[in-house]
Amino acid sequence: MSLEKGMLIVLSGPSGVGKGTVRKAMLQDSNIKFEYSVSMTTRNIRPGEKDGVDYFFSSKESFEAEIANGGMLEYAKYVDNYYGTPLRRVQETLANGTDVFLEIEVNGAMQVREKMPDGVFIFLTPPDLASLRSRITGRGSEDQTTIDKRMEKARQEIKMMSNYDYAVVNDEVSLAVKRIEQIIKSEHLRVPRVIGSYYKMIGDK
Repeated sequence: MSLEKGMLIVLSGPSGVGKGTVRKAMLQDSNIKFEYSVSMTTRNIRPGEKDGVDYFFSSKESFEAEIANGGMLEYAKYVDNYYGTPLRRVQETLANGTDVFLEIEVNGAMQVREKMPDGVFIFLTPPDLASLRSRITGRGSEDQTTIDKRMEKARQEIKMMSNYDYAVVNDEVSLAVKRIEQIIKSEHLRVPRVIGSYYKMIGDK
Protein backbone atom coordinates (compact mmCIF):
# COMPACT_ATOMS: atom_id res chain seq x y z
CA MET A 1 0.00 0.00 0.00
CA SER A 2 1.67 3.23 -1.13
CA LEU A 3 1.52 6.49 0.72
CA GLU A 4 -0.48 9.24 -0.89
CA LYS A 5 1.93 11.95 0.12
CA GLY A 6 5.70 12.05 0.21
CA MET A 7 7.67 12.70 3.37
CA LEU A 8 9.87 15.73 3.97
CA ILE A 9 13.32 14.79 5.28
CA VAL A 10 15.49 17.60 6.66
CA LEU A 11 19.19 17.00 7.31
CA SER A 12 20.90 19.73 9.27
CA GLY A 13 23.75 20.35 11.64
CA PRO A 14 26.73 22.60 12.34
CA SER A 15 29.00 23.87 9.58
CA GLY A 16 31.81 21.42 8.83
CA VAL A 17 30.00 18.35 10.14
CA GLY A 18 29.79 16.81 6.65
CA LYS A 19 26.18 17.42 5.63
CA GLY A 20 27.04 17.75 1.94
CA THR A 21 29.19 14.62 1.93
CA VAL A 22 26.46 12.56 3.60
CA ARG A 23 23.80 13.96 1.25
CA LYS A 24 25.88 13.05 -1.84
CA ALA A 25 26.34 9.54 -0.46
CA MET A 26 22.58 9.32 0.12
CA LEU A 27 21.92 10.29 -3.51
CA GLN A 28 24.15 7.44 -4.69
CA ASP A 29 22.29 4.89 -2.58
CA SER A 30 19.50 3.23 -4.57
CA ASN A 31 17.81 1.71 -1.48
CA ILE A 32 16.03 4.95 -0.62
CA LYS A 33 13.99 6.83 -3.19
CA PHE A 34 13.73 10.58 -2.75
CA GLU A 35 14.20 13.83 -4.61
CA TYR A 36 16.88 16.22 -3.46
CA SER A 37 15.53 19.75 -3.22
CA VAL A 38 17.86 22.06 -5.16
CA SER A 39 18.29 25.43 -3.47
CA MET A 40 17.87 28.81 -5.11
CA THR A 41 20.57 31.49 -4.90
CA THR A 42 21.29 34.98 -6.18
CA ARG A 43 25.07 34.51 -6.34
CA ASN A 44 26.77 34.22 -9.71
CA ILE A 45 27.07 30.82 -11.31
CA ARG A 46 30.56 29.33 -10.98
CA PRO A 47 32.52 27.41 -13.63
CA GLY A 48 31.23 23.84 -13.92
CA GLU A 49 27.92 24.54 -12.21
CA LYS A 50 24.58 23.92 -13.91
CA ASP A 51 21.37 25.83 -13.36
CA GLY A 52 18.76 23.52 -11.83
CA VAL A 53 21.38 20.97 -10.78
CA ASP A 54 23.71 22.74 -8.37
CA TYR A 55 21.35 25.66 -7.71
CA PHE A 56 18.49 27.51 -9.29
CA PHE A 57 20.22 30.78 -10.13
CA SER A 58 18.00 33.83 -9.70
CA SER A 59 18.20 37.61 -9.77
CA LYS A 60 17.98 39.38 -6.43
CA GLU A 61 14.74 41.04 -7.54
CA SER A 62 13.09 37.73 -8.41
CA PHE A 63 14.23 36.15 -5.14
CA GLU A 64 12.90 39.05 -3.07
CA ALA A 65 9.60 38.84 -4.97
CA GLU A 66 9.35 35.15 -4.01
CA ILE A 67 9.97 36.07 -0.37
CA ALA A 68 7.26 38.74 -0.50
CA ASN A 69 4.81 36.29 -2.09
CA GLY A 70 5.50 33.56 0.48
CA GLY A 71 7.21 31.44 -2.14
CA MET A 72 10.21 30.37 -0.05
CA LEU A 73 10.07 27.48 2.42
CA GLU A 74 13.19 28.89 4.07
CA TYR A 75 15.88 31.38 3.16
CA ALA A 76 18.90 33.25 4.48
CA LYS A 77 21.26 35.96 3.30
CA TYR A 78 25.03 35.47 3.27
CA VAL A 79 27.51 38.09 2.03
CA ASP A 80 24.81 40.04 0.18
CA ASN A 81 23.45 36.93 -1.59
CA TYR A 82 20.26 35.03 -0.87
CA TYR A 83 20.03 31.26 -0.50
CA GLY A 84 16.80 29.36 0.04
CA THR A 85 14.37 26.55 -0.78
CA PRO A 86 11.51 27.21 -3.24
CA LEU A 87 8.25 26.14 -1.59
CA ARG A 88 6.18 25.25 -4.66
CA ARG A 89 8.56 22.57 -5.95
CA VAL A 90 8.68 20.91 -2.52
CA GLN A 91 4.89 20.92 -2.24
CA GLU A 92 4.42 19.51 -5.76
CA THR A 93 6.96 16.74 -5.20
CA LEU A 94 5.41 15.72 -1.88
CA ALA A 95 1.92 15.79 -3.43
CA ASN A 96 3.14 13.36 -6.11
CA GLY A 97 4.05 10.85 -3.41
CA THR A 98 7.82 11.36 -3.56
CA ASP A 99 9.96 12.05 -0.50
CA VAL A 100 11.89 15.33 -0.52
CA PHE A 101 15.36 15.58 1.02
CA LEU A 102 16.63 18.95 2.26
CA GLU A 103 20.21 19.59 3.37
CA ILE A 104 20.22 22.99 5.05
CA GLU A 105 21.67 25.04 7.87
CA VAL A 106 20.19 25.03 11.37
CA ASN A 107 18.42 28.38 11.07
CA GLY A 108 16.81 27.29 7.81
CA ALA A 109 15.69 24.04 9.40
CA MET A 110 13.92 25.97 12.13
CA GLN A 111 12.03 27.97 9.48
CA VAL A 112 10.97 24.70 7.82
CA ARG A 113 9.89 23.24 11.17
CA GLU A 114 7.46 26.14 11.64
CA LYS A 115 5.89 25.66 8.18
CA MET A 116 6.04 21.85 7.88
CA PRO A 117 6.12 20.40 11.40
CA ASP A 118 5.24 16.90 10.15
CA GLY A 119 8.62 16.59 8.43
CA VAL A 120 11.42 14.36 9.73
CA PHE A 121 14.19 16.51 11.20
CA ILE A 122 17.61 14.88 11.53
CA PHE A 123 20.56 16.58 13.24
CA LEU A 124 23.97 15.43 12.01
CA THR A 125 26.56 15.62 14.77
CA PRO A 126 30.34 15.18 14.91
CA PRO A 127 31.74 12.42 17.14
CA ASP A 128 33.30 15.18 19.25
CA LEU A 129 34.38 18.82 18.94
CA ALA A 130 37.99 17.86 18.22
CA SER A 131 36.83 15.97 15.10
CA LEU A 132 34.76 18.95 13.99
CA ARG A 133 37.70 21.34 14.41
CA SER A 134 39.90 18.94 12.44
CA ARG A 135 37.38 18.87 9.58
CA ILE A 136 37.09 22.66 9.47
CA THR A 137 40.86 23.10 9.70
CA GLY A 138 41.35 20.48 6.98
CA ARG A 139 39.64 22.72 4.45
CA GLY A 140 42.72 24.93 4.56
CA SER A 141 40.73 27.98 3.51
CA GLU A 142 40.22 29.80 6.82
CA ASP A 143 42.45 31.47 9.39
CA GLN A 144 42.51 30.58 13.08
CA THR A 145 40.18 33.42 14.09
CA THR A 146 37.56 32.29 11.59
CA ILE A 147 37.91 28.67 12.72
CA ASP A 148 37.40 29.71 16.35
CA LYS A 149 34.25 31.63 15.36
CA ARG A 150 32.92 28.59 13.49
CA MET A 151 33.58 26.38 16.49
CA GLU A 152 31.71 28.74 18.81
CA LYS A 153 28.79 28.85 16.36
CA ALA A 154 28.84 25.03 16.21
CA ARG A 155 28.52 24.87 20.00
CA GLN A 156 25.46 27.12 19.85
CA GLU A 157 23.93 25.07 17.03
CA ILE A 158 24.47 21.78 18.87
CA LYS A 159 22.39 23.23 21.71
CA MET A 160 19.52 23.49 19.20
CA MET A 161 19.49 19.72 18.73
CA SER A 162 16.48 19.57 21.06
CA ASN A 163 14.37 20.96 18.21
CA TYR A 164 15.03 17.88 16.05
CA ASP A 165 13.55 14.38 15.98
CA TYR A 166 16.79 12.41 15.58
CA ALA A 167 20.53 12.82 16.13
CA VAL A 168 22.92 10.95 13.84
CA VAL A 169 26.66 10.83 14.50
CA ASN A 170 28.82 11.28 11.41
CA ASP A 171 31.78 9.19 12.53
CA GLU A 172 31.91 7.40 9.17
CA VAL A 173 29.89 8.55 6.16
CA SER A 174 28.70 5.04 5.25
CA LEU A 175 27.48 4.44 8.81
CA ALA A 176 25.74 7.83 8.96
CA VAL A 177 23.95 7.00 5.69
CA LYS A 178 22.75 3.66 7.06
CA ARG A 179 21.43 5.32 10.21
CA ILE A 180 19.52 7.91 8.19
CA GLU A 181 18.10 5.18 5.94
CA GLN A 182 16.86 3.32 9.01
CA ILE A 183 15.15 6.47 10.27
CA ILE A 184 13.42 7.07 6.94
CA LYS A 185 12.21 3.48 6.67
CA SER A 186 10.87 3.54 10.23
CA GLU A 187 9.15 6.90 9.74
CA HIS A 188 7.27 5.53 6.73
CA LEU A 189 5.74 2.91 9.01
CA ARG A 190 4.45 5.31 11.67
CA VAL A 191 0.71 5.00 12.13
CA PRO A 192 -0.09 8.72 11.64
CA ARG A 193 1.51 8.53 8.18
CA VAL A 194 -0.33 5.42 6.98
CA ILE A 195 -3.65 5.33 8.79
CA GLY A 196 -5.44 7.43 6.14
CA SER A 197 -4.77 4.78 3.51
CA TYR A 198 -6.17 2.06 5.75
CA TYR A 199 -9.28 4.08 6.51
CA LYS A 200 -9.85 4.31 2.76
CA MET A 201 -9.23 0.57 2.42
CA ILE A 202 -12.07 -0.22 4.84
CA GLY A 203 -14.28 2.51 3.38
CA ASP A 204 -14.35 4.58 6.55
CA LYS A 205 -13.06 7.82 5.04
